[in-house]
Amino acid sequence: MVNITNKSNTLRIAIAMATVKVSKVETIEAIEQRKIPKGDVFEFARAAGLLGVKKTSDLIPDCHPLPIEYTAITYEIEGLEIHVTVEVHTIYKTGVEVEAMHGASITALTIYDMLKPIDKGVEIQNIRLLKKSGGKSDYKKSQFSEIKAAVMVCSDSIFSGKNQDTSGKHIISLLEQFGIETLKYEVLPDEISAISVKALELCQAENQLLIFTGGTGLSPRDVTPDALSPLIERRIEGIMETARWYGQQRMPYAMLSRGIAGFIGGTLVLTFPGSKNGVEEYMNALFPQILHLFNVNKGQNH
Repeated sequence: MVNITNKSNTLRIAIAMATVKVSKVETIEAIEQRKIPKGDVFEFARAAGLLGVKKTSDLIPDCHPLPIEYTAITYEIEGLEIHVTVEVHTIYKTGVEVEAMHGASITALTIYDMLKPIDKGVEIQNIRLLKKSGGKSDYKKSQFSEIKAAVMVCSDSIFSGKNQDTSGKHIISLLEQFGIETLKYEVLPDEISAISVKALELCQAENQLLIFTGGTGLSPRDVTPDALSPLIERRIEGIMETARWYGQQRMPYAMLSRGIAGFIGGTLVLTFPGSKNGVEEYMNALFPQILHLFNVNKGQNH
């Protein structure tokens, strides 16, 4: 099965449709008048469709088991066609498109089975996805080229040349996926004065996003939050709460991070861990939805 452990729970919605076409008006009349020998077509098919949605992962090998938190099955008759619409909601790491389509197919197949004794010309014409939402796929087509970034690596060992940077360069490559250009990249020692001076310098430039990586832990030389805390004018606690919660689900020491986030002037400042894995987790937890802040900070509505 596809690895979805790097994804976050979000509200996922999918709507699918199946079309069943009968061959005569008398069939439609029998359905509406509840005169089908096998019973009430719509109610039997609805029950079958609900089971189909719930049992999707049992029958489709690569589908993940997930909590189905809402399902609605509705019908619309147009001439000789019965349109079955299935809407499914979940709050989970992956979407429910297949669940909605599976529910629609089982509903349609049940209708077919109940109608075939009185109508040999009934057929299932198509099953298709009408809509899906939720998750990062909603943002995949979005590019944020108007946002310029700076990435600062805080590390004594990298600054002295004893170690090589991996986290800062990884941030730059991940930002590129959203069309964000990094204008400034630099390695700093773990010194409060060096970090604070650089932050003030970069927040006065053309950088809308400033990311520091490293120095967010509890060792004596981890001073990045201490350097930046007095400078941040508008703290955004929810950003690091989200990142730590995401990390804690994957690594038990994530709660020890002292990372902070907020605005210095019009520049959003983020503090990430100094490891490549930590950076990967923070980026997965926060991007691209965090970029919505730049619209809100300009006074636009959510």
